[in-house]
Amino acid sequence: MTSTRSTAKDTRHSSRTWLFIRHYLEMVVAMVIGMVALGPVWTWATGALGVSALFDRPDVAALVMATNMTIAMSAWMRRRRHGWAPVAEMAAAMYLPFIVLLVPLWTGAISAGTLMVAGHLLMLPAMAVAMLLRLDEYTTHAHHGRSDQPLHTHHA
Repeated sequence: MTSTRSTAKDTRHSSRTWLFIRHYLEMVVAMVIGMVALGPVWTWATGALGVSALFDRPDVAALVMATNMTIAMSAWMRRRRHGWAPVAEMAAAMYLPFIVLLVPLWTGAISAGTLMVAGHLLMLPAMAVAMLLRLDEYTTHAHHGRSDQPLHTHHA
C-alpha cells in the first residue's frame, strides 16, 4: 500500500514539475516571439517619426526589448488565465535585471553588450523566482488554458 501511495505521490510531483517547466518554457517562447514580432514595429514607428536614433542608446534599446518581451509574455499569461498580480510580478522579472544594470552602464562600469547579455541572463532566474513565489499558480492545470474556468482577476 505504501508503494502505491508513493507512486501516486511521485506521479503528482512529476506532473507538477512538468507543468512548472512547461509554463516557464512557454513564457520564454512568448518572450522571443515578442522580440521578433514587435522589434520591427518599433523600428518602423521610430523611423516614421524620425526618432530612430533613440535606439542607438543601449538603455533605451534594452528597455524597449524588455517591453516587447513583457507584452507577449503578459498576453500569453492572460491567455492561460493568470491574474494581474502574477502577470505584474513576471513583468517585473523582465525589467528588474535591466534596471539594476543601468547604473553600471551609465557610469561606464559595463558595456552596452554586457547590459544586453547580463540583462537577459539575469532575467531567467528572476522569472524562476517569481514562479517559485506562486508555486501553485504555475504547477496546477487551472492556469493552463482550460476554457471552463473564468479568468482570474485577483489572488488571495
